[in-house]
Amino acid sequence: MKIGVIGCGNMGGGMARQLLAAGHTMVCYDPDADTLDKLQADGVKAAASAGELARSVQYIILSLPKAAVVEAVMQEIGSDIRQGSIVLDTSTSEPATSQAMSELGAAHGFSFIDGPVSGGPSAANAGTMTMLLGGELSAIEELKPLLDIITAKTVIVGGSGAGHAAKIANNMLCAANLVLVAEAIRLGEASGVQAQDLLEGINAGSGRSGVSEVNFPRWVLNDAFDSGFTMGLMRKDVGLALDLAKSTRVELPGFTEIADLWLNQSTHISDSADFNEIVKYDDRGNDSV
Repeated sequence: MKIGVIGCGNMGGGMARQLLAAGHTMVCYDPDADTLDKLQADGVKAAASAGELARSVQYIILSLPKAAVVEAVMQEIGSDIRQGSIVLDTSTSEPATSQAMSELGAAHGFSFIDGPVSGGPSAANAGTMTMLLGGELSAIEELKPLLDIITAKTVIVGGSGAGHAAKIANNMLCAANLVLVAEAIRLGEASGVQAQDLLEGINAGSGRSGVSEVNFPRWVLNDAFDSGFTMGLMRKDVGLALDLAKSTRVELPGFTEIADLWLNQSTHISDSADFNEIVKYDDRGNDSV
């Protein structure tokens, strides 16, 4: 099967390598020449343009930085995509963009599925990502053999745009939990409870989360801070949650305070830093975790 990936950095490149190892013919396009060179060294074919890629494959995976880029790429290649093809957008995009691209697909004879992923570059390279899917059920079913290679778990959450809405909600909780678990640890340590012991207790109880079970042991308590996901990317996702709340007229009073910490009160932590470093910030501006 011939599959194309547009946006072949950490996430897209990881997916391409997994599919290549499973015996599929992979074609990639990325504006960064070094990224393409590395993939070609692994046996992935490089396309000269996104349009060339679209004309040559039946399945297209998008792994792009934001909704505006997804829309721009889709507008560029819409007329090049072959009839009956399926576009799988694994970017963290916006529901309205997915819905608009689905309509574009209907007009040009292809399907557009939103399938944002969780797990970061390590999961992309291991084929263990989680994917939230929205869109036409028959197209999702057709993608299943590919999804089984690049993911460990898939969840169909609704129609077009639902995958991205669910991913925004998921990342909103992750951003909040990083702040709240850090505060819980500060509270525990001030009361004489060591961080490791507190986390063991939390993870045995109702306060546990992916952040307390994974992020803190793997990237925080050991000072590794090398998850592969940046502060800048999570700040973008926090902004997406606020934008979605505004467009749907949903009040988020609790999250609004946490969002302000990410966007405005932690500027001493650079966008290029690991996103788990938000735990170093407290309301006095001190590094304390």
